[in-house]
Amino acid sequence: MSTNLQAFDYDLVVVGGGSGGLATAKEAAKLGAKVACLDFVKPSPAGTSWGLGGTCVNVGCIPKKLMHQAGILGESFSDAREFGWKLRSDGHDWSKMVNGIQDHIGSLNFGYRTALRDNKVTYINAFGSFIDEHTITATKKNGKVDKITSERFVIAVGGRPSYLDVPGARECCITSDDVFSLPKPPGKTLCVGASYISLETAGFLTALGYDTTVAIRSVPLRGFDSEIAEMVVSHMERHGTNFMRDSQPVAFEKAADGQIKVSIKNTVFGSEFAAVFDTVILAVGRMAVTEGLNLATAGVHVNPKNGKIPAVDEVTNVPHIFAIGDVLDTRQELTPVAIKAGVRLARRLYSGSTEKMDYSLVPTTVFTPQEYGCIGMSEEQAIEMYGEENVEVYHSYFKPLEWTINHEALDGVAHREDNSCYSKLITNLSDDERVIGFHYIGPHAGEVTQGYAVAMRMGAKKRDFDGTVGIHPTVSEEFTTLSITKRSGVDAAKKGC
Repeated sequence: MSTNLQAFDYDLVVVGGGSGGLATAKEAAKLGAKVACLDFVKPSPAGTSWGLGGTCVNVGCIPKKLMHQAGILGESFSDAREFGWKLRSDGHDWSKMVNGIQDHIGSLNFGYRTALRDNKVTYINAFGSFIDEHTITATKKNGKVDKITSERFVIAVGGRPSYLDVPGARECCITSDDVFSLPKPPGKTLCVGASYISLETAGFLTALGYDTTVAIRSVPLRGFDSEIAEMVVSHMERHGTNFMRDSQPVAFEKAADGQIKVSIKNTVFGSEFAAVFDTVILAVGRMAVTEGLNLATAGVHVNPKNGKIPAVDEVTNVPHIFAIGDVLDTRQELTPVAIKAGVRLARRLYSGSTEKMDYSLVPTTVFTPQEYGCIGMSEEQAIEMYGEENVEVYHSYFKPLEWTINHEALDGVAHREDNSCYSKLITNLSDDERVIGFHYIGPHAGEVTQGYAVAMRMGAKKRDFDGTVGIHPTVSEEFTTLSITKRSGVDAAKKGC
């Protein structure tokens, strides 16, 4: 039943049609609220735009995972040959891959619009901007402006890639907004940044056969376990991706032939050098898309450093204005987090639920060539919080059974290296060895990691892992047999099945 007691147009207006916004709008409508969802995509500096569904569907998780899969399939040719398959390859067809991915994304865009209609959510393809705390303007592409009032608002506008503040960055470079719909192969590519977006992109481009370099200013995968981060980068480096460490581009210049001259500064010694690339992809962070929303007019506080909105349990400083997803300050920028937070918020608002979003122990996976899944604390965080004397680290290096038949090598590096996969459990000795950190690097990391999040949320102890019978032969069973601690100094490399 509608809660609208005043003459508002809607009970709830959701600003942003990404995963979190759509989930919130549909759930609120199912519970009887009169709901509208505004969504508007401003083209990237390169001119790329997309349909309903937000970053994940259009320029994030979905196309990234599909291109990652394309790279995995290419790398698997080597395995197939060793298993007896007689294969030949004429190379990779970039355009065919892009067209297939974009067709799939188009079907998802259509499905989201249909789902809004089926759930009686009013979809408005317009840019929202507040004029007071209960009124928003909706500016459509043709310039038509409507005023909409609502009892409540949910801000779910997500984020967009940042650009370096150096000459030529916007004119010469692209970002993750553009790479998944590039009409022609990227050629020799520079990925700028040490974020998971940069490393994932460099990984699948290398696997697809493109000469790819990553420019890293400082540490890779900041915020993740540093030991695993170095493993990820070292594996990529050994298998064909070039890395320029301590390097920061300071200028970009497009030549007459379309190539891009990049001036790069070494951040340690201060020296500069130049390199030429066909494509430059910036992955140097993201900013929340709050500019232009006029949140100050509605009284909503914003962090000026990143455009994000501080909130407690998704409630901003204005009690009837909420925020979810990537726009939230100090919260994970993950699609499932935004969806779950939005659904739980809608239930609290319209069905009397008291269940709040729990942002702890959220599992995630980095889809680099050697995939990395994790839950909870890094080793550094655990030591900082509990003290080194209270932290036990169990670990194991191993090689999946499926890789043992392949003995191919390139430039002296085995395609499937021994003991290149790794499992690590971090426990709190002062809390009966409760597992506080889970880290895995190897194939199918997302599938391996997901189920363990349930166990850790239920307070699993090391003995619970030890008492669980593993499925043999799998990579996941490693976590049921871990016995070697770092503290012991014993070699953790696997020597049998």
